[in-house]
Amino acid sequence: MNPQKLQSRQAVATKPPTTPWTAAMASMVGSVLEYYDFFVYGPMAVLVFGAIFFPKGDPALATLLALSTFAVGFIARPLGGIVIGHLGDKFGRKPMLMLTFFIAGGVTVGIGCLPTFSQIGVWAPILLVLMRFIQGFGLGGEWGGAALLAVESAPESKRGFFGSLVQAGAPIGVILSSGIVAILTASMSKADLLAWGWRIPFLISVLLVIFGLILRVRLTETPDFQKAVASAPARTKLPLGVVLRQYPKQILAMIGLHVSDTTLGFIQGVFILGFATVTLGISPTIALTANIAASMANLIMTPLAGLIADRIGSRRVLVTATVVLALWAFPMFWLMETKSVTALFIVMVCNGMIVGTLFSQQASLFAGVLEPKVRYTGMSIGFQVATVIGGGFGPLIAQALQNNAGGATWSISTYLVIVAIIALVSAIYLTSRKASLRARTFSTSES
Repeated sequence: MNPQKLQSRQAVATKPPTTPWTAAMASMVGSVLEYYDFFVYGPMAVLVFGAIFFPKGDPALATLLALSTFAVGFIARPLGGIVIGHLGDKFGRKPMLMLTFFIAGGVTVGIGCLPTFSQIGVWAPILLVLMRFIQGFGLGGEWGGAALLAVESAPESKRGFFGSLVQAGAPIGVILSSGIVAILTASMSKADLLAWGWRIPFLISVLLVIFGLILRVRLTETPDFQKAVASAPARTKLPLGVVLRQYPKQILAMIGLHVSDTTLGFIQGVFILGFATVTLGISPTIALTANIAASMANLIMTPLAGLIADRIGSRRVLVTATVVLALWAFPMFWLMETKSVTALFIVMVCNGMIVGTLFSQQASLFAGVLEPKVRYTGMSIGFQVATVIGGGFGPLIAQALQNNAGGATWSISTYLVIVAIIALVSAIYLTSRKASLRARTFSTSES
């Protein structure tokens, strides 16, 4: 063997492993960027993109077309999860995390640099759709790798907490994006916002990208992946085939659980914001501030739920959260219909706490029901399909249900109850499978 290659391999082998806190911070920054993009792009699509990226004529149609570009990013996510998850199970978590962050962050900045319809005509919306698709593809593989980096780098007894830190990046992203959008809309004229102000939140994201890449370039591979690579039988040529053949129930249960927090979270962040401002007549600035309060509650509750789960178990935490969601579905809208600002803040904060609790356990739980050789692929599929269902279609389903009910909200509450029941069954199944897999693994190692 070449002496230089041997020295290089020895250097890699002796490089100190990534600490749990470093891994968690490097993972969290990906969630921050992901949710920052979601909640910057949504308001800008409604307020700006219809006017600057599409032909002038019917404003309602232009807004609808702009929102359709928002959906494109969701459609690409499962595809990205499959492709990048496959590569992550074969070649490691770190290289894929560098790739996904570079793609997602680069495209977010790139959107802020796009020419408008008045500058290049029909190529403007085409480029916007293309950028959203590429971004969605990159983000499709981001969460699975980030979650595994945090969980597989943590001690077994603290995986609930360190996994929850990945999820805590979501409310931070929402707080940053909502704050920036609120400042822009409050301080700039509509003309300035349309002319150049809309670019600011996208270009600012370059700071997150630089910070995240600095954190991730120093990472080492996770212990679980290194063990899987060291064991020849643990390697597989097609992780996707293994996942779909051996773990179909686990994947469906992942979807069933994650749909709960994405549905509530995006109904809150999209539908309820519109409901509060249009139907209830509450100021958009107040509604955005309430959404920030919800994210603050989410940020506090997520790691707290992670700590509690490490002590009493994921099942008790998730069962409690799903039952609370079912019981909360009707009172949530009853409170909002009082048209009280205080009631709106109470609703948003309670929603944030429920979402944080539901979301907190998914990194450690999903990893715990899959073997290391297929974890990246399996987790990415389950998570991203649920994100499309709950995030991409949740607000649309809520709006359609309200329209069909003549403006009443009972149908939306009923839908949330059904979602909560599915999540409850999924949580019970996943926690039982996690315990079973752990016992089997322990028995194998003992023998």
